[in-house]
Amino acid sequence: MPEWLIYTLVSVLVCALVIAVTVMRHRRLADEDTSQTPDVPDVLEYMVMMVGVVYAIVLGLAIAGVWEARNAAEGTVQREAQALYEINQRLDVYPAAFRTQVRAHIDGYARHAVTAEWPAMEDDEQAGAEGARLLSRIRSDIAHRTPADELQAQAYQPLLDQVAAADDARHQRLDSAGTTLPGVVWFGLIAGGAVTLGLLYTLQIRHSPRELLLATTFSALVVLLLFMVWSFDAPFGHSGTDSSQPLQELYAAST
Repeated sequence: MPEWLIYTLVSVLVCALVIAVTVMRHRRLADEDTSQTPDVPDVLEYMVMMVGVVYAIVLGLAIAGVWEARNAAEGTVQREAQALYEINQRLDVYPAAFRTQVRAHIDGYARHAVTAEWPAMEDDEQAGAEGARLLSRIRSDIAHRTPADELQAQAYQPLLDQVAAADDARHQRLDSAGTTLPGVVWFGLIAGGAVTLGLLYTLQIRHSPRELLLATTFSALVVLLLFMVWSFDAPFGHSGTDSSQPLQELYAAST
């Protein structure tokens, strides 16, 4: 059974149970003294407060979750760029022709990652195998180069380790592409915001300028927080390739 169908059935059953219990209790207590019963405005105020508190907790957890995912994605890009930078720097013990060859391949990989893989990640599409091929070319350059002296022998294994680190970071970057929050969470955030604002306007707000100002300010705050969740929901951003700055610096420095 699909999850959305389970949710719908449970929601209908719970709502029906609440209505049935309320109606039965109202009939049973129809002849009793209700002078001690709280006023309707007090009950509604308590309901609005509870709904607002629950929604604030859910919204706060959503913001914390997408913010953590965004920071993890930025750390992954930084590790990938740092590994490539270390390869670039450790090549100093090799001849100039070999350094130029490997650095050109690093430049090509970084350029492909920024110009081809980033748009694919933002559109939630497959990045393709070209990036893996370019990284394998860097690994092949180093692996098939026999060390000619002690310095090259000492740099050989660390260079291969950095290639492996870049490869691991690339796979993590591709796995982290796409949205962080599932659709059901977005449904809860939007529905919760609508319910919270609906209760605020229909049950609490009168028409004084001060109350209208507070209500509109609160509404704008809810919209702002939802926009923040949407903005951070994509770990690598919705606007261009800003998150690829560490990789951009690799080939920008060579031009």
